[in-house]
Amino acid sequence: MLQTLKLVFSNPLYLVLASALFAFMLIGLSVISEYLFFEPYLIGHIAQGTEFGFVLIVILSVLSAVVIPMNIYRINILKKSKGKIGGSVFSSFIGSVAGACSCGPVGFTIISTFGSIGITALTFLTNFELPIRIGAITLLAFTYYTTVKSLKTECKITH
Repeated sequence: MLQTLKLVFSNPLYLVLASALFAFMLIGLSVISEYLFFEPYLIGHIAQGTEFGFVLIVILSVLSAVVIPMNIYRINILKKSKGKIGGSVFSSFIGSVAGACSCGPVGFTIISTFGSIGITALTFLTNFELPIRIGAITLLAFTYYTTVKSLKTECKITH
């Protein structure tokens, strides 16, 4: 697996992409989950009892930052077999989006826009926030495994 990571991230473009994705995901999910605040000044706060949620956000950000550039690399190498590529890219996207389920300040917008359906959706997402993030991490880990396996066979990487 390390050889596959070295192959993909030896190109500085993919390293920059991974860094940008990590920063974007971590900052975005931290703001949405109310771990990071910009008003009145930049401050981070992890309330007691929410440490596990923050750790899940970090894991989700790391996995997204690794999996998405690997799949872009795979697409660039295997442009001929688009049918084989679609599933892993779709899984990466779904896993990344599913991790953004915490709707702290966004909840009021959802409620006002969708009414009682918005309240139901917000309640569901709030109650099942951690299991949804764990599911997203599981999906991204599976996508990572299948992408590494695919790159090993299609790029002829030896152990």
